[in-house]
Amino acid sequence: MLIEILKSLYNRDLNKLKVEIESYQNENQLWAIDKNISNAGGNLCLHLIGNLNTYIGAQLGKTGYIRNRPLEFSSKDIPKSELIKKIEDTIVVVNKVLDILTEEELNQIYPEIIFEKEMTTGYFLVHLSTHLAYHLGQINYHRRLVEA
Repeated sequence: MLIEILKSLYNRDLNKLKVEIESYQNENQLWAIDKNISNAGGNLCLHLIGNLNTYIGAQLGKTGYIRNRPLEFSSKDIPKSELIKKIEDTIVVVNKVLDILTEEELNQIYPEIIFEKEMTTGYFLVHLSTHLAYHLGQINYHRRLVEA
């Protein structure tokens, strides 16, 4: 049951991420920062893509994805169309992994130590979902601020 709930939440929020990125009126605004905004919407999008492809795709799905976390925050001027394609690819990866994950695996210890302690895979997947929602809200707020 938790797997279906997670799948629903990831799909809802990743599709909302796609809508948020599509909603930027000017592609340059995706990368806008100022003294009060340290992370641009485009960089937060890259961070979410890297995060999910690492912890769900590579760790649980064995996709071979290799993360470059510093680039998630330093890359600039990636076309909106490329970000949207990366989101769509991430949706496919997350769904493929969740489709093969079992309830038993949710209760097993996640294969990597995160936050300096062991946790179950189910717990960590819930955490990743809330992390996605947190940054999705930041992206929405960023977009509305830079377009004001």
